[in-house]
Amino acid sequence: MKARNFDKTFDAGGDVSKALDLSKARRPAQEQKRVNVDFPVWMVQMLDREARRLGVPRQSLIKILIAQHLEKPGA
Repeated sequence: MKARNFDKTFDAGGDVSKALDLSKARRPAQEQKRVNVDFPVWMVQMLDREARRLGVPRQSLIKILIAQHLEKPGA
């Protein structure tokens, strides 16, 4: 599909997914790197309690909390 047709189809709300090769798609500045962190048992219990309350996995909660802290001015 030519770029002009792709743009027209996309702008009209059409499905352009078949024209894309998503196998090599990347999210800039969103690459993942695995890290291991040891937490005290009491902290894991509190994280699990809060994650259940919010309905999210523990890992997601940890990412949210760290991101919120890092986005604060002066962090």
